[in-house]
Amino acid sequence: MRRSFKILLLCAIALFIFHFSLFTCAHAQTLTLDSCLALAQRNNYEIRNSRLEIEKSQALKQQAYTKFFPQLSVRGIGYYAANPLIHFGIEDIQSSDMRELLQSIYDLVEDESDIRKEVDLMKRGASGSVVAVQPLFAGGRIVNGNKLANIGIEASQLQADIKERDILEEIESSFYLVVGLQEKVATVEAALSLIDSLDRVVNMAFTNGLVTRSDILQIELKRNEMLANKQKLTSGMRLSRRLLCQQIGIDYNDSIHFGNMSDYMEKPVLYLFSDHGDTLRPESRLLQLGITAEELRKKITLGEALPQLAIVGAAYYGNIIKDDPSANAVALLTLSIPITDWLETRHKVQQHNIAINQACMMQDHYSQMMSLEEEKAFSDMMDAWTMLRADSTALALARENYRLSSINYQAGNVTLSEVLQAHTLVLQAQNALTDHRTSYIVSRRRLSDLKSR
Repeated sequence: MRRSFKILLLCAIALFIFHFSLFTCAHAQTLTLDSCLALAQRNNYEIRNSRLEIEKSQALKQQAYTKFFPQLSVRGIGYYAANPLIHFGIEDIQSSDMRELLQSIYDLVEDESDIRKEVDLMKRGASGSVVAVQPLFAGGRIVNGNKLANIGIEASQLQADIKERDILEEIESSFYLVVGLQEKVATVEAALSLIDSLDRVVNMAFTNGLVTRSDILQIELKRNEMLANKQKLTSGMRLSRRLLCQQIGIDYNDSIHFGNMSDYMEKPVLYLFSDHGDTLRPESRLLQLGITAEELRKKITLGEALPQLAIVGAAYYGNIIKDDPSANAVALLTLSIPITDWLETRHKVQQHNIAINQACMMQDHYSQMMSLEEEKAFSDMMDAWTMLRADSTALALARENYRLSSINYQAGNVTLSEVLQAHTLVLQAQNALTDHRTSYIVSRRRLSDLKSR
């Protein structure tokens, strides 16, 4: 009996541990930069919306492709008139001789046939027709329209790539901001621990009558200042974490843990500037597509003023005029030559030429701007790296100064104010180091992204 009870107890404990582990996994989550970027690619609203633009361009391409096929139209008509639209009889003939001749003939055959003296036409009727138009030559508008649609698909893809890249860069900045604030909170907590240690020393000295109560109040004032600073940093970190969760498309949770700044520290990348490196970037390709698209629009405008050649086929069945239905079919070859549109087309072409020149100027301008952007990213990275090394030295010096001040305070050689000032310098140096580490990582990643495009 006791053996069965032990087995049941072990099973209950195992089941509890299993459910507790599931609960912990569901509520404790660690997100790295790569996992945040992966979530954003799947959940971010702006990225998903930019991908839908590609589908719209593909649908437009399919729409343009249908112009290669015959354009079919079906039409039906029916009518009923209160009185026949056409009424004609012997009395309506203007020639009296002819009228008398027909009247005599009608009198002879009236009893032996169903010929009527008067004829009524188009009192009611219905018909249906099918028309097919196959363009043979439309001035190149169909071909160029399909080329323009292909450019639209590629442009939408490039715009989606650029949008995704920019969003991911924003998420990187938000991620590093969160990590930096986490480090600043940890710095304040460590500084509070130092204040607590110093507080114990001051209280011991006060108990022995070595210091006055003002030293205790100074410690309390310093602690309150740091607690207020911690509260401010904690609030900012919470808002930043909520923003990051919104950007990557997940629900906010206080238990979500992000990485440490040290996990993303790397040495500066070597970078060689190239006069033609910007041609590989999607922005450069997008500008070139803009020029090509404007040239195709110009060709389409010219095509509107060229002769248009098409085959038209039509089939008819109905009883529009007489009661007995009839059918017929006809094939036509149509040629349309615009005459008065040339002057208007000339001015339209001039507008397209101006737009092409503007697009070329824009391409040159942005090529130079992209080259400057790469140089600026490299300069920002090296400046942040230099400041980072200087801050590391400054932090080591501030810590050593605080250590010596604490020793000298216990020996009675310096005042508590000097110790607290040294403590403030340590906190400032640590925060400056965190800020420059964040700036360095962001600028380094920015340069790596520019280099990989």
